[in-house]
Amino acid sequence: MHDDRTLVEARLKRVLDERIRPAVYPESVPLDVAVWHAPGEPVPVAEGLAAEPEPIEPGARWGAPWGTSWFRVTGTVPEEWAGRTVEAVLDLGFDENMPGFQCEGLVYRPDGTPVKGLNPRNQWVRVAAPAEGGEEVRLHVEAASNPVILGHRPFVPTPLGDRETAGGEPQYTLARMDLAVLDEDVWQLMIDLEVLGELMAELPVDSPRRWDILRAVDRALDAVDLQDVNATAVRARSLLTGVLAAPAAPSAHRISAVGHAHIDSAWLWPLRETVRKAARTTASMTALLDDEPEFVFAMSQAQQWAWVKEHRPEVWARVKKAVADGRFVPAGGMWVESDTNMPGSEAMARQFVHGKRFFLDEFGIENDEAWLPDTFGFAAGLPQIIRAAGSRYLLTQKISWSRTNTFPHHTFLWEGVDGSRIFTHFPPVDTYNCSMHGAEIAHAVRAFRDKGVARHSLAPTGWGDGGGGTTREMVAKAARLRDLEGSATVTWETPSAFFAKAEAEYPEPPVWVGELYLELHRATLTSQAGTKQGNRRSEHLLREAELWAATAAVRTGFPYPYAELDRIWKTVLLHQFHDILPGSSIAWVHREARATYARIAGELTGIVESAQRALAGEGTTPLVFNAAPHTRAGVPAGGARTPAAEGRTTLDARPDGGYVLANGLLRVEIDARGLIVSARDVASGRETIAPGRAANLLQLHPDLPNMWDAWDVDEFYRNQVTDLTDADEVAAGPDGVSVRVTRSFGTSRATQVLSLTPGERRLVVDTEVDWHETEKFLKLAFPLDLHAERYASETQFGHFHRPTHTNTSWEAARFEACNHRFVHLEEPGWGVAIVNDSTYGHDVTRTVRTDGDRGTTTTVRVSLLRAPRFPDPETDQGVHRFRHALVPGARIGDAVREGWRINLPERRLTGAGEVAPLVTVDREAVVVTAVKLADDGSGDVVVRFHEAHGGRALATLTTGFAATDVEATDLLERPLADTRAPRLDGDRITVRLRPFELMTLRLKRA
Repeated sequence: MHDDRTLVEARLKRVLDERIRPAVYPESVPLDVAVWHAPGEPVPVAEGLAAEPEPIEPGARWGAPWGTSWFRVTGTVPEEWAGRTVEAVLDLGFDENMPGFQCEGLVYRPDGTPVKGLNPRNQWVRVAAPAEGGEEVRLHVEAASNPVILGHRPFVPTPLGDRETAGGEPQYTLARMDLAVLDEDVWQLMIDLEVLGELMAELPVDSPRRWDILRAVDRALDAVDLQDVNATAVRARSLLTGVLAAPAAPSAHRISAVGHAHIDSAWLWPLRETVRKAARTTASMTALLDDEPEFVFAMSQAQQWAWVKEHRPEVWARVKKAVADGRFVPAGGMWVESDTNMPGSEAMARQFVHGKRFFLDEFGIENDEAWLPDTFGFAAGLPQIIRAAGSRYLLTQKISWSRTNTFPHHTFLWEGVDGSRIFTHFPPVDTYNCSMHGAEIAHAVRAFRDKGVARHSLAPTGWGDGGGGTTREMVAKAARLRDLEGSATVTWETPSAFFAKAEAEYPEPPVWVGELYLELHRATLTSQAGTKQGNRRSEHLLREAELWAATAAVRTGFPYPYAELDRIWKTVLLHQFHDILPGSSIAWVHREARATYARIAGELTGIVESAQRALAGEGTTPLVFNAAPHTRAGVPAGGARTPAAEGRTTLDARPDGGYVLANGLLRVEIDARGLIVSARDVASGRETIAPGRAANLLQLHPDLPNMWDAWDVDEFYRNQVTDLTDADEVAAGPDGVSVRVTRSFGTSRATQVLSLTPGERRLVVDTEVDWHETEKFLKLAFPLDLHAERYASETQFGHFHRPTHTNTSWEAARFEACNHRFVHLEEPGWGVAIVNDSTYGHDVTRTVRTDGDRGTTTTVRVSLLRAPRFPDPETDQGVHRFRHALVPGARIGDAVREGWRINLPERRLTGAGEVAPLVTVDREAVVVTAVKLADDGSGDVVVRFHEAHGGRALATLTTGFAATDVEATDLLERPLADTRAPRLDGDRITVRLRPFELMTLRLKRA
């Protein structure tokens, strides 16, 4: 037989595009359309429905950027359509290739009942089936004219990312607004042909199945009258019955389809628009559930559920019913799909506390899985947190975006820093926006790396990023793929059902130890410094507020601010979403974030000050309150007293320019350029700075990645660097015991103050940058005279080691990495820590000196600022302040302690006398991360702590109040069945901890 394959395939494409799809709606009449443009921000639904609109015709321009327009569409079903299926086809001016990234709408009936969302791939609204002739139609559409930020030419700087700069030019052209007859036979034929054509294209050319499909499709196309598709659709479908009925092979891969609509809580739209995206999507999905009995939809992010409950109670009622039916599934158990690299220990824990508690309180449902399809890599501390929250599984897709190395597994056990293991799945479909296209299904089968030992994978199915969700076309395709020869089988299932099956069939999966590093989007550790500083400072202020409020409540009856802390925690957690904290959202988002963090700081500072005043009492005794988990200057952790004398620091001029700072523990030389040329540890006599090198060196790189401007820094940025060594001024600071250095570069200015803390082996570097560069990357370098093959970075509830070398492509790809409060490098017996108050990105490199002692120089560079122009063209412009400290002679315990110290400055006031801590710990390695009252209002004291040095610890906790009982709990403060549960012996509790083990204790008060 002659090979006519390409001829038939081309015929199928043209007939589908030009004849069959247009015939889905064979008859239509225009609707009458009127519009009212809301002034300013969106208005309540009742106001939008009551507004008096003006007539508008298709072809008219509408929608200023970020505006809201209320369309009213009215019409009458023609008498001759009686008994047929009638739909409204409402095209607001959509580009079908951009679902979720442009204008959208939510359809209401006149009484305010929500119907469903409108988006480029979901433009229909069912009017009646069967219809009655003469039936009046009246619908209202709340339409959002969100501008296109990420267009067909991506990453172009635009002022549209903030309402303050976007202007008022209409963005969209109103298109089709019709009543139309839906020919369901033609629609079904269209799906049949799409499924078979897509499957056929993925089968080997020499596969008999491919040719069976080809011949069946050819016969079906012969049966279609191209001038009367509607009259011949049924016959054409009948000729496809055989190939659609052929069952899948017994060995076929099995896909669990989960209805999904990834909704970024903010990204190329502000938070307020996400509130509406969630309402549109949930309205559409509950409607689809009513129409499709096998369909299952899962939605993560408790914050978005809470928004629907608060802002769209009518939609919420439908959601609650669908949840009760088991088909609308809460997923993930987190407040938002957060970044997991940068949130601190307690914040990461609270993501699960608040997320899981919301779903438990609202529905009595507890999630077993963490659901993070789009997060930019995963910190090594996360598995323990997931376990401590009572969950067992993790799903993500994003690691498939890595550019250098291909991850070796799709299903595996992920082991964290403490040894906790989580059953983890990466969907091999490699998208969280699966549309059930044949190419996606075939890709999942080909890519699945666990063949031969496992057969199940998951496909998050539905349009996402900007929401929208699953369409009826996707559901129809999945129905045909349920058991189809040549394809994987597809079944709608909940995430929990998938994980149960996957775990059962793969009882001994491979293990991956340590962080899940995304070899992409590395610059999200630095972009939008103001947002990152707001997060870090909010986390530590929350620690202070809980600590001092709990202490004051126990000691003085101070009213513990449960509601305020709950609200503030949820706000901080929201802003840890994986496009807010990483700095990859539009200008509007970050402008609001900075204002929100400032408001939060004011509220939390007020709580701290009120609680401390209640604790201090009246008096003139000078007191220092120490919120850090380690004693400092004689002030106990979590307590207050008059500090001990701290010694003194001296400042002397160097003969050849510059200054010498000394405090008996460190001797630091700063040359005439304002650079550190020596930092000698007096006790050991050890020099910290590499010979011939200088620390505190600001370095400027060009920074234009190939794409994803705010997200990426590409390795070639290192090829060019400017060392900022010219100083405008190097002078003694106003206190007489510090050095002030000022530099100008480009259109920017940096001012640094270097100081030695009396009595401490710590050189503090305060940096203020008035930043006005674009597409530049600013680093702060510390070249150390240290030979280390690995270094430690703090992560949640511990630290993680990375190599300093690049032996493999995996190591080379980690050229920019995350730390929390410290990095630590060590030779046996002597080390160095660099601690920070608000930065995350860094790099560590090593070279061997070719002259002199041929020793090793290991350089730590802190990432300070970037200046990408997309999606926020003014990223980071303005004044920024950072604090870092160089700690020579530091053990890992010193790094832990100094990291806490720099983030929790002491607070001074006068009072009656000493304030004893609520809880003390007798081992420095055991770090208390939270002291608070129990969330249930019982008045119980909750203490969370972990082993922080990476070894085993036997420690005694002593209570500073009368306690009657103690129990170990999970993160949600529920008792654990633990054979190692500690006991209360008077006021003491003895605990044994594994390396990095996390423990939460709940203490009942007498």
